Amino acid sequence: MIFQSTILALLLVASLSSLILLWAAHFSYQILQRWNLDSGLAQQIRMERKTYLVSTALAFVMGIELISLLLFVYNADRMAVMFTGAMCAVGTLNVNAYGFPALLFKLAAFFGAFVWLILNKVDGKGRDYPLTRFKYAFLIGLAPVMLASAGLQLAYFLNLETEVITSCCSRLFTPEVSGLEAQLASMDAELALWLLYAGLGVLTLLATLGLWRSRLSALYAFVSPFYFLAAITAIISVIAPYIYAQPHHHCPFCILKPEYDFIGYGLYLSLFIGTGFALAAGFLSLPIKATRAASLTSHLPQAVSRYIGYSIAAYLTFGALCLFAIWTSNLRLFG
Repeated sequence: MIFQSTILALLLVASLSSLILLWAAHFSYQILQRWNLDSGLAQQIRMERKTYLVSTALAFVMGIELISLLLFVYNADRMAVMFTGAMCAVGTLNVNAYGFPALLFKLAAFFGAFVWLILNKVDGKGRDYPLTRFKYAFLIGLAPVMLASAGLQLAYFLNLETEVITSCCSRLFTPEVSGLEAQLASMDAELALWLLYAGLGVLTLLATLGLWRSRLSALYAFVSPFYFLAAITAIISVIAPYIYAQPHHHCPFCILKPEYDFIGYGLYLSLFIGTGFALAAGFLSLPIKATRAASLTSHLPQAVSRYIGYSIAAYLTFGALCLFAIWTSNLRLFG
């Protein structure tokens, strides 16, 4: 099982990324302890030169982390045919105790990597690299999450057994059973849609205010994770049944299948990109010394506004795709 090409690729990339992360985390600690641009010591000069190498390596790692989430889910869906009881990625991830924890940590790593890449990009716009300490402090917090993600992924793949009879979406995402999945599936469809589009309206208003007054962008970033949760809830409780044209099918993974025109990828990518840019704008809006550096005075407000614009555009795309799914469905949940 572990010798499948996709699994080997994921494990190889995770191993390489983990080694680079450990090396970069050690360097990050040195940055936090000794970084001083006013110093002319040889040690400072060496660190300044090394930051280019470390940042380039980390940009590669973070970019791979974004892609690996998609590959991990795609592979889980593709392997469903190998396990008794599995019809989609839910059944594959449910084969052992490490599947869903690995997915959740990969989600956290995805957003962390997204934010770090933007911090690194903005840092390069300042002549004195004012976000250097900040982005490496962020890395120290992110590294354990990414290492845990790699470890859980390894444990998941090592413990895959084709003899296991697994439970799939029809057993988990149904109101008749207990658990978080059942609670999400049983949420009132009208309430879920109201939260989805009322939340989108609130975000659009906050984005407009954030573009007008950059100091308000932090509020937009604060609300966006709550909208992300509301959107995932709406996908499970109401959008998925519309896509399947079946009122009792609530699986958030089957919508990734080709028989549904891969609409799930459009929904999730737009939602994740919108949330990633929102979180990045929030971190860049924090009232700390690094974000108030003179070298970023002209660039930072423009960057924050641009990322908020990208974010709300992605969220509006997500909302439009949900409307398209509802409009083109043969299912009618409301009179």
